Amino acid sequence: MERHWLHRYTILLSVCTLFLIVAGATVVSKQAGLSVPDWPLSYGKVMPPMTGGVLFEHGHRMIGTLVGMLTIGLLCWLLATEKRTWMRKIGWVALGWVTVVGLLGGLTVKMLTPPPVSILHTCLAQLFFSLTVAIAVFTSRSWLEGPVMVEDAGTPSLRTMAILTPAAVLIQIALGAGFRQRAIGVMPHLAGAMVVALLVMFVGVCVLQQFPQHRTLRSAAKALLGITFFQVFLGLSAFTALTRAIPHEAEVVASTVAHVATGALTLAASIVLSIQIRRNVRTRVVEAAETSHVVAS
Repeated sequence: MERHWLHRYTILLSVCTLFLIVAGATVVSKQAGLSVPDWPLSYGKVMPPMTGGVLFEHGHRMIGTLVGMLTIGLLCWLLATEKRTWMRKIGWVALGWVTVVGLLGGLTVKMLTPPPVSILHTCLAQLFFSLTVAIAVFTSRSWLEGPVMVEDAGTPSLRTMAILTPAAVLIQIALGAGFRQRAIGVMPHLAGAMVVALLVMFVGVCVLQQFPQHRTLRSAAKALLGITFFQVFLGLSAFTALTRAIPHEAEVVASTVAHVATGALTLAASIVLSIQIRRNVRTRVVEAAETSHVVAS
């Protein structure tokens, strides 16, 4: 029962972190990043009205504070109840990670939103969301039941593709952040979208074809494919809204924020599938090496 509530707590942390990413994307889309420039304080000596950019920027900081407090709570819970040493270490990593993300957010304000710092802030924030999702997976009942080993018969190896795909998604997120910060044009982001879509399709279809009866791998692959296809649709919607002769602000903000949020989900889904592949799929080379070792001994 205690593990059940810990798992629910990690899901709560993941949801709040996704909401934080949505709030951050809203701040960028509304160009409200310097509405409250006295970080680390919430306000200056005179409190401005909670309207317009102040509402979005201050709200983003408050949600960030909530996520930080929940992360501290997660670490305390893990230290008190978790027997797996590596999970307790992940708790410390999560706390350090969210602290760095917060400091980068502050530097973004203090340095007047420099693109390199803002892009790094975005990428680390989305990686932190993926970390919270991974922790939710690690505390789930299916994970505690143990892996169901299967053999990878494909070429290239699924275990290799499981590393390349999240890396490509992360690069694509960085390109998107660079475009929103006006550091680069839109073409690198569009080209990256095609590469990521092909990689995701390849990995997802290979998993579904090779292991259609493996419940964990099948579910992770379907989730990644569905989220990615929806993300492509949102990307096209956001690009269409931006390129109209007279872009409607509400439509641009809504499509961009949804695109950023689904991008975070895509990264998390790719990392979850990568984790499950690395845990449940073994290559023939590994199996052959183990066999030869047994024979030799």
